[in-house]
Parts: sequence; C-alpha cells; structure tokens
Amino acid sequence: MAVEVHFQKDAVGQLHSHPHTQLSYVLEGEFEFEIDGIKNIVKKGDTLYKMPNLVHGCKCTKEGVLLDIFTPYREDFINKK
Repeated sequence: MAVEVHFQKDAVGQLHSHPHTQLSYVLEGEFEFEIDGIKNIVKKGDTLYKMPNLVHGCKCTKEGVLLDIFTPYREDFINKK
C-alpha cells in the first residue's frame, strides 16, 4: 500500500515500530530520520528503507511530503474508525 503524508516544518513523526517493510520516498522538503538509533538527513528524491520492527521516526526540517510504501498493507490504516 502507498500513503502520501504531508508535513509542516518542525512536525514530528514519533519514534515507533511495526511488523511491515517500509520504503519512504521524499517527494518534497527535507527530513531528519532516525532509524534504529542512526540519524540521517534526506531531501527530495531520496529513499529510505525500513526493515520490519526497527524503531524509526522523523522530524520535518523543511515543509515536505513523503510517499510511504508498506508491505504487507497496514490494516490499522484501513480499519481506522
């Protein structure tokens, strides 16, 4: 499944983990990602791979958009009530 996520500058994606493989493609902006304790700055055109169950999160350093791709799909996103 693919999800487009918009971030305002200084917005935070809290540290978390899940049993899904995740690719994050930066469509716009700049982000500081932390994956398994390692921090990296990513910009438009960069891609990040996150293995299942690794703790990860991000801070948006310039207003931006991520395209997050998950496998298997995120039932918790589909079944929100």
